[in-house]
Amino acid sequence: MTYFVLFLGLCFVLGSLAVASNPSPYYGIVGLVVACVAGCGWLLSLGVSFVSLVLFMVYLGGMLMVFV
Repeated sequence: MTYFVLFLGLCFVLGSLAVASNPSPYYGIVGLVVACVAGCGWLLSLGVSFVSLVLFMVYLGGMLMVFV
């Protein structure tokens, strides 16, 4: 379980770096989705499932509205 949480933390950091370093919004959104999923998994492992669901809905719902 510890390795899984560390893996999710690493994916979150790498996804955040992908968002910050990509000039194209189409490739940056992939990093945002990776960071969002990793952040939600990290919150689920901590036991706060409602906050994780709200984060998922707000991030991906907002990005869907912006890019569609």
